[in-house]
Amino acid sequence: MSTQDRVEATAKNIEGKAQEAMGNVTGDKGDQAEGKAKQAEASAQHAVEDGKDAVKDAIN
Repeated sequence: MSTQDRVEATAKNIEGKAQEAMGNVTGDKGDQAEGKAKQAEASAQHAVEDGKDAVKDAIN
C-alpha cells in the first residue's frame, strides 16, 4: 500500500468519525449515517490496498 493511499484512507476515516460524532452531538441522523459511510469507505480502501500488498509480497 502506498503511503499516499494509506494517508487518504486514514484521513477519510477520521473525517467520518468526526462527522458521526457531530451528528451524535446535534442529533442529526444524516450526519451520523454519512460519517459511518465514510468510515466504511475508508475500511474498504484499506482492505483493497492490503490485498495489493499481499500480492506484491507473494511475488517478491
